[in-house]
Amino acid sequence: MTMSVFEAILLTIITASTPLVIAGLGELVVERSGVLNLGVEGMMIMGAVAAFVGAQMSGSPYVGLITGIVGGALFSLLFGFLTLTLVTNQVATGLALTILGLGLSGMIGEGYVSVPGVQLREIVFPFLSDIPLIGPVLFKQDLTFYLSIALLIGVNWFLFRSRTGLKLRAIGDSHGSAHALGINVIRTRYLAVMFGGACAGLAGAQLSLVYTPQWVENMSAGRGWVTLALVVFASWRPMRVMAGGYLFGAVTILQFHAQGFGVGIPAQFLSMLPYASTIVVLVIISQNRRATLINTPASLGKAFVPER
Repeated sequence: MTMSVFEAILLTIITASTPLVIAGLGELVVERSGVLNLGVEGMMIMGAVAAFVGAQMSGSPYVGLITGIVGGALFSLLFGFLTLTLVTNQVATGLALTILGLGLSGMIGEGYVSVPGVQLREIVFPFLSDIPLIGPVLFKQDLTFYLSIALLIGVNWFLFRSRTGLKLRAIGDSHGSAHALGINVIRTRYLAVMFGGACAGLAGAQLSLVYTPQWVENMSAGRGWVTLALVVFASWRPMRVMAGGYLFGAVTILQFHAQGFGVGIPAQFLSMLPYASTIVVLVIISQNRRATLINTPASLGKAFVPER
């Protein structure tokens, strides 16, 4: 009985953490290129509604995943056009697109409220899924979990083992010097922004197809903002993004279980714990200013206008 409860808690922690890890890895690549995208929340919710609508119209959750990824990537293109081509302020543009995404997704999904969703089912590995505890946790998960692992490995290799990743990090550290060396700064940043938007869209698709297989307005519930905090918490390192994502997911799920077990603490206090823990972690990190400055991409949030 104790083992089954522990297993259930682990499974729910993984489900709650997966969208944070996926969106966090995408945002990490964006910020490594020197772009500060505060529109992750809007891209995530647009991915969620696009995935739900796509799955409903096609009857396939896998089509829903693809439409969610495309929805997030297309919305990120708007951010890229405004900030990279028109050189608008990245902070203001990101905030505006978040508000736009929340409103637009509510309008698109208005006719799908209370409609039963098309759920993305688990992939079961024969024999391996029968291993006690490890089997259901690692070998009986939905596709988005395995995609998050693949993204972690791929992003880590890309940033620190590939030539293109080295160029992207060079742009994030000094876009002027990178441009002088012949690197196409704008094109690289466009691709990074689209990758981040696609990851945010995939994270949103996980919310509407796996975590809560239905459409609920504002169902991202601030996860995009937590994603931004995770990247800082991780010091722009992929492995730390995953660790931070699972930490936040664990706090989120454990507060639900605490309420279920009848812990004598107000439900409102327990509900705020995940977000309060994020603030506490950021305050602790900010105390080490030297480490923060060393790890932060030097060109982060700075506009680049190539010389004619």
